[in-house]
Amino acid sequence: EEQIMESGGGSVQAGGSLKLTCTASTFSFERYDVGWYRQAEGNECEMVATLNNHGRTSYADSVKGRFTISQDSPKSTLYLQMNSLKAEDTAMYYCKATRRLGLGACAYDDQRWGPGTQVTVSS
Repeated sequence: EEQIMESGGGSVQAGGSLKLTCTASTFSFERYDVGWYRQAEGNECEMVATLNNHGRTSYADSVKGRFTISQDSPKSTLYLQMNSLKAEDTAMYYCKATRRLGLGACAYDDQRWGPGTQVTVSS
């Protein structure tokens, strides 16, 4: 099965930076919409940043101006640069790749998730 994997998480003090990386083992993200999501303990999963296959980005209001989502040219690696980290950014961060398959009423979303990488920000 095609897998994706996140890396780059860790512990950092408030105000610091981390860069998360998401790689696909056997396929490229070229035809996928990709994004970063996070879930803090006891909270719901939330969108952090997305990048669709036309290059359009979107960000959660809480991270705008601090986080940047990007992709390398072969579209095999996805990044999330996180600057000015805050304690409330502490969460498990997940990478997701989605593509639409099928036609008409039989169309469905093929979603692939990584296992996540923990980010802990101490104040």
